[in-house]
Amino acid sequence: MVNQKKLIEVFEKWAGEKSFSFSPLPISGSVRRYFRIRSKSKSALAVYNPDKRENRAFIYLAKHFSKHQLNVPKIYSQNLNENIYLVEDLGETTLYSQIINSSGKNFAGSIQLIKNALSELPRFQIIASRGLDYTKCYPRPAFDKQSIMWDLNYFKYYFLKLSGISFDEQKLEDDFNTFSNFLVTADKNYFMYRDFNSRNIMIKDGNLYFIDFQGGRKGPLQYDLASFLYSSKINFNDELREILFDHYIKSVLIYKKIDIAKFKKHYYPFVLVRILQMLGAYGYRGYFEGKSHFLTSIPFAVNNLKLILAKKKINLKLPELTKTLLAVVQSDRFSGLVEESVETKKLTVRINSFSYRDKLPVDYTGNGGGFVFDCRAIPNPGRLDEYKPLTGKDQSVQQFLESQVEVVKFLTESFDLVEQSVVNYIQRGWTDLMINYGCTGGQHRSVYCAEKLGEYLKQKFNITVLVNHTKLNQQDNL
Repeated sequence: MVNQKKLIEVFEKWAGEKSFSFSPLPISGSVRRYFRIRSKSKSALAVYNPDKRENRAFIYLAKHFSKHQLNVPKIYSQNLNENIYLVEDLGETTLYSQIINSSGKNFAGSIQLIKNALSELPRFQIIASRGLDYTKCYPRPAFDKQSIMWDLNYFKYYFLKLSGISFDEQKLEDDFNTFSNFLVTADKNYFMYRDFNSRNIMIKDGNLYFIDFQGGRKGPLQYDLASFLYSSKINFNDELREILFDHYIKSVLIYKKIDIAKFKKHYYPFVLVRILQMLGAYGYRGYFEGKSHFLTSIPFAVNNLKLILAKKKINLKLPELTKTLLAVVQSDRFSGLVEESVETKKLTVRINSFSYRDKLPVDYTGNGGGFVFDCRAIPNPGRLDEYKPLTGKDQSVQQFLESQVEVVKFLTESFDLVEQSVVNYIQRGWTDLMINYGCTGGQHRSVYCAEKLGEYLKQKFNITVLVNHTKLNQQDNL
């Protein structure tokens, strides 16, 4: 529980002045909470984090990096008994925001900043690794096989299972073992930042500052480069990735001679494991915790996954993992989202049928969903033997439903509500609306209603309409 009074006490004791503003920063993916506190002449970020070990790791690493003249936030004060510490306020401009807001000549300046960041990375990995006490790292001292398996199973449990992708669990575990056994053969005697990406690099007075390294530990060089170049929402093209890859290698060679061929042998496998880790994180935060804005990153990660599979640079026999990943990139759910998020601005209406025996369909766009219509109030053809093996797509089932007065009334009224929103969304330039029809089994009534709404909207509006039958898709995957 955040204690505002304690946070202010720590600040005022450090500042020697009374505070006059206390502003929470937006909540990110972690349990850490940040607050900007200002007094007459000073400003700082107060951090509350209930994870004591993570706090100790961050403070130790920040002080260690400062000794090596690396730009990390200064630690001003700490009260670890209350899970609080005070750090330098580096402002609000990240390298990520600089990149996405730049164009033309300004983009050339962003490229230089990106190269500067990659030039600094080997100083963290190689120079700062000297004398670093890895026993103080969190949650483990090294990115070992257990850490890799954690990431792979994170992907399995929080992305694959929650998104409905089918797989053979034992065969997938066998491939995970093969994959992790290969990854641990890489040279891993360096500091691995773990979450080295443009969102964790601040720009202040034209200089780069590096944050969120509390998950760092001993590991390979390749992982951090993969994390940066294949970050989900920064769509570097392949040509630029090659330029930045070469720039990083030249920066590494300033500090240490490495075998570039061996480095490349492990590089793309680490790209893959990083993408899988990100998908697991997006699934956990989005599907499990219900933070829909994390789901908007999934299409970008899936697109990167598609690129890696196409390169065929991972020379390992991983049959079940390969089959499963191909199912992810070929899924209408994910591939469609990738194409839409990149290529179109017009309204997309996603219509789902589902069973109330399962959970509600998830809104991937971050807009929080739209309508949920309960079809259980209309006659159920599934109770009649002749219709039980059929679905709402079959003509005889549709004819039965269309002969029912209740069904016609239900459809008319739900269409009117949806149409009102569609017109409003188009006028306001909004891009996403989700409609869900649910029934007991997700096979007859909800499927019929979803199909009919799809037909109606396609005929009446110049919009993209996507119809998905959750239960039928699950049966197709069995």
